[in-house]
Amino acid sequence: MVEHQLPKLRVAGSIPVSRSFFCQNLFQYTMDIELITIGEELLIGQVIDTNSAWMAQRLNEAGLKIKRIVSISDDNPAIIAALEDAGKVAKIVITTGGLGPTRDDTTKEAICSFLNTKLVMHSQTKLHIKEMLQNRGIRINQRNYNQALKPEAAMILENKVGTAPGLWAEKNGVIYIHLPGVPFEMKHIIEEKVLPIMRQKFRLPAVLHRVIMFQGIAESSLAELIEDWENNLPNDVSVAYLPSPGILKLRLSILPKTENEGREKLENAIGNLIPIAGKYIFSTEESTLEEVLGKALLAENKTIGTAESCTGGGIAARLTSITGSSAYFLGSIVAYDNKVKKELLGVSGETLNIDGAVSKSAVEQMAAGVCNKIKCDIGIAVSGIAGPDGGTKEKPVGTIWIACTNGLKMISRKYTFGNNRHRNIERSIQAALRMAHRMIIE
Repeated sequence: MVEHQLPKLRVAGSIPVSRSFFCQNLFQYTMDIELITIGEELLIGQVIDTNSAWMAQRLNEAGLKIKRIVSISDDNPAIIAALEDAGKVAKIVITTGGLGPTRDDTTKEAICSFLNTKLVMHSQTKLHIKEMLQNRGIRINQRNYNQALKPEAAMILENKVGTAPGLWAEKNGVIYIHLPGVPFEMKHIIEEKVLPIMRQKFRLPAVLHRVIMFQGIAESSLAELIEDWENNLPNDVSVAYLPSPGILKLRLSILPKTENEGREKLENAIGNLIPIAGKYIFSTEESTLEEVLGKALLAENKTIGTAESCTGGGIAARLTSITGSSAYFLGSIVAYDNKVKKELLGVSGETLNIDGAVSKSAVEQMAAGVCNKIKCDIGIAVSGIAGPDGGTKEKPVGTIWIACTNGLKMISRKYTFGNNRHRNIERSIQAALRMAHRMIIE
């Protein structure tokens, strides 16, 4: 993805919308899905259910509407009852979990009871399991081969990255899809098997999305700022606000008569939005700040370094998460202690004694210091009180100072984020990345 280029519009499905007209118009074309996650570990909070979130997003993008998400224990009565109940409200039911080789993996037995069928050995899956485990040097036992058993009435969905295949069955006009709970295996089967089959079986709606990325403005403030713009959108364009710490996504969606018509309406809407809220926009396509900043650094042939206190190297970690970041990221000094700020970054003792480490003068000296120390073009510095302790009346928890310099110009700003340590750190990272990005493009 390249900022300011028009991205390919994704074909996608139902989303949270603010206009009832669009909602009704879209949903009549979608097929209701129920997601069922199976496992005691989900119910006691031992494992967080990320499968449902990923499936909901991916299936919605394909034009399939999630009706309900349910988590249940991995015992046969609960599984059977959930399948029976799901079939009353959804046309497609997808389960994850319970297909592994251990004693508590009982989903297939429950499926057999539900479908009134029996387990049979699937020879191709058995051979796949044998070859995969032998290649990994794992001793094979009967429990491994039990994963090749399938309900006779179900179709196998091949799992090339694991040993537990998915299953596809139908009953009373409802499709039941059963997938392993291991996330990367589930995703593989969804992408390689489930979605291709669904595209063959159904005419899925072509919903077009565009995402605009904002930083530095709260959801309520943005809604107020763009209220007139939103009210003047075409009736078939919907808006969804998708906030997260430090970042706000605005998603525009349309179910157009033709793709060209949809593209034109969305582009016009974005074109009208930029003059109103452009100073908060860092990308007109779905992208991260570290991606956008990296592209800007590459385009300008600039390098960057970070001087971090309360973020503890978090900015550097985000920058180096991008492939090819070695072309522009030189290094980081995590100066948590004042002695490090003074000796490595050149922050004066007078500043630390009078203004303190969390101050405009301290972060400005830190930003200049990292440029001098590692010879980077752009220096970004952060110092603050992330909490939950350490705050004072003058500098409460959540007080963060950020500075950025290119050697000729220095930008610094004070933020007051709140009292949650993790959110304060995340917001500090986002604000620092955005400040560095603006230093380059403005």
